[in-house]
Amino acid sequence: MSTTSQQFDHVTAICSEIFSKKLKDYGPSWRILRLTSVTDQIFIKANRIRSIETKGVNKVGEDIKSELIAIVNYGVIGLIQLELGETTHDDISVEDALVLYNKYINEAKKLMQAKNHDYDEAWRLMRTESYTDLILQKIHRTKQIEDNKGKTLISEGVDANYFDMINYAVFSLIRFEFSD
Repeated sequence: MSTTSQQFDHVTAICSEIFSKKLKDYGPSWRILRLTSVTDQIFIKANRIRSIETKGVNKVGEDIKSELIAIVNYGVIGLIQLELGETTHDDISVEDALVLYNKYINEAKKLMQAKNHDYDEAWRLMRTESYTDLILQKIHRTKQIEDNKGKTLISEGVDANYFDMINYAVFSLIRFEFSD
């Protein structure tokens, strides 16, 4: 069995490959998205996963794994948007977008490793449906923070929620790829 670090690298490499191919197809067209739209895109993906989990039926054809990959990639897009700010046009190169993508995947991995140490890989004992619920909870928290114009009294900010969404999606992808 591979280590969690290796498994993280494996599934994020899959996510990165899709991100890269879409960048080549569309360029960084996602740069025009406001942060609220990125959050809503993640909501759509997570809500669809929950619907499939609940109903047991998938009529569209894209599987849960594809939606989880999209959550990882939109989570990274959200972090990039936080760093670069809003714009109305594609203002970065494909190469710069990939550098930023890798920066945030690496930060997500470091956070996962720190939390994994403290929580002793408890995520491996969780039901995969719980990852979906936790992602949805993080989305609702993010929407509230966005509605409050980014101000919080005691809570972490939008970036922390995006990192958690990425990592819960990665955990679920690991469970899909590597049966425990």
